[in-house]
Amino acid sequence: MGTVTKALTLLDYFSVEKPEIGLSELSRLSGFNKATVYRMMTELLDSRFVEQVNNDRTYRIGTAVLRLSALREAVVPLRETVKNTVRELADKTGETAHFSILDGGELSTLSYAYSSDHGTRVMMDDAAILPIHATSSGLAVLAYSSSDFVDLVLSKPLKGRTPFTVIDPWKLRQMIEQTQKDGIAEYVSGFESDVHSFASPVFNASRRVFGAIAVAAPVNRVGTRNSDFIRLSVFEAARSLTQLTGGFDPLGLTTSDTRI
Repeated sequence: MGTVTKALTLLDYFSVEKPEIGLSELSRLSGFNKATVYRMMTELLDSRFVEQVNNDRTYRIGTAVLRLSALREAVVPLRETVKNTVRELADKTGETAHFSILDGGELSTLSYAYSSDHGTRVMMDDAAILPIHATSSGLAVLAYSSSDFVDLVLSKPLKGRTPFTVIDPWKLRQMIEQTQKDGIAEYVSGFESDVHSFASPVFNASRRVFGAIAVAAPVNRVGTRNSDFIRLSVFEAARSLTQLTGGFDPLGLTTSDTRI
């Protein structure tokens, strides 16, 4: 491991839960001796990757990281990052993949991709508005939203898109609870008949859900084995997209789904 790599690995120990770390703790966490850590942190300090606080007793992430983050967003904006991840998910699962962003009380489709594996596939509309209560993406968002937002959504008149759309608030709360346990939402024919969809939430830097990535497939193509593979693929894509967009998963977010 080169000197630059060693120095940059020290930045990985900073987090939302641990925004400030002292020299001794960095030495303990990294396994490097204190003199080595001090030398590397001094170089990072000179380059503004870290800064000292609390009368120089601890370090925290510096302004250079913010500048690089802003530069990356300008060069590789959110839409492009999402587009690439959605494309990869569609290719991996062989089904339609899409990402929707929370916009007020609605979900707006930001990007979608089709797989060429099948002639029959679920079709998407550009900038489609997805009802939160009738889609797996909506359930994924509700599962990690505030209770006030959930109450607001479920207090409104809920329209049935198909005969299978769940419009009973009590049943929807059960589905939300299951999504919280699994880290993945699942909905059959809620938004469109004969479509089986799976979704997982994506979070921002404040650990707040701001959208969901999903896969939608014809019901007759989703067998038990294929379902397990799609669920895992969607869950992993959501975790990857959260990281790629500078976000953090909520503490303890895992999937308890025994099928994964």
